Amino acid sequence: MISLAGRDIAHSMGKFLLTGLGLGLLIGVTLTMAGVYRGMVDDAKAMLDNSRADVWVVQQDTLGPYAESSSIRDDVVRSVLGMPGVAAASNVTYLTMQVRKGEIDVRAMVVGFEPGQPGEPGQLVAGRRITRSHYEAIADVRTGFTIGDQITIRRHDYAVVGLTRRMVSSGGDPMVFIPLKDAQEAQFLKDNDAILNERARTAANPQLNRPGVPGLLEAVQASQSSNRNVNAVLVRAAEGSTPEAVAEPIRRWKHLEAFTRAEMEEILLAKLIATSARQIGMFLVILAVVSAAIVAFIIYTMTLGKIREIAVLKLIGTRNVTIAWMILQQALGLGLIGFVVGKVAATIWAPAFPKYVLLENGDAVRGLVAVILICVLASTLAIRAALRVDPAAAIGG
Repeated sequence: MISLAGRDIAHSMGKFLLTGLGLGLLIGVTLTMAGVYRGMVDDAKAMLDNSRADVWVVQQDTLGPYAESSSIRDDVVRSVLGMPGVAAASNVTYLTMQVRKGEIDVRAMVVGFEPGQPGEPGQLVAGRRITRSHYEAIADVRTGFTIGDQITIRRHDYAVVGLTRRMVSSGGDPMVFIPLKDAQEAQFLKDNDAILNERARTAANPQLNRPGVPGLLEAVQASQSSNRNVNAVLVRAAEGSTPEAVAEPIRRWKHLEAFTRAEMEEILLAKLIATSARQIGMFLVILAVVSAAIVAFIIYTMTLGKIREIAVLKLIGTRNVTIAWMILQQALGLGLIGFVVGKVAATIWAPAFPKYVLLENGDAVRGLVAVILICVLASTLAIRAALRVDPAAAIGG
């Protein structure tokens, strides 16, 4: 049996392929948008995995340290270590900022950690671990830094001694790891001018110069030039203890918030990514509507261009089902060409995006089903127009 759809497509192959190419690029953008969302979720989970923690201890009544600001004293870690079920605990700081290399600024999350403790970067892809207590750094490869580079964080220069991969924040910013003391200074310590102004203001305070209270002024001034704060304490549960069993007494007795891995993941996905997810969802709906409109317009135009041929088919006794199937085949062919082009395009350009784009096979399958449904719906307008054609038009003037 002759394929009416195939012969008609072959007759206008150039137009059909160009339309499929344009539709494919649109489908590629749609798949990429879905990949951007998947990448955001994967970044958030990768950040939690890289911390190698079971419980996050943060400031009370906050959702820190990622969704909200959190600040606690660094001596809290000692009391946390004494809690039942705790195998290891360490202080950590997080600060998203511009890290400078020469004249180039790179936005990164600077992480202060304690060597050998939770929060330390995992497997290195190049270089070595930090061995000095100051001015060495480990950077993710997405920063563009290389071994031996000198980078500037606040007032100090750091030598990059190691490189990691997939160490990113929930927002996709690459991480730079430095010793905890350096990170505390970078995040919490004021600059020299601010410290001098604060000391002058403190010295002028009559309450600190009372007779009979020696050393009070000096103690206050000393505290202004030092820092004892961190953003969180990362806790690893002992074997046989569950994260919730470790977190519950910390909440009860230490007047701090303690989040398990499941709770922290929920915070990241529900608080940080939820708005972006809704926005991406709106883009996907708009792109689906535009794709349907393009398919409907092209198939309808192609159908109107062969009204006389359809009338001839009706005149010789061709059934309406056969004519409708011919138009539906054309719509599906256009959609399948577009999907193949879109999938190839998305795979090619995804690595060039500044943020991680994760293209999952499940999304591709769902995208293919959506394309087929869109093509079926879009072809209904052209099918209705074809079925209304009068066979007499084949012999009309």
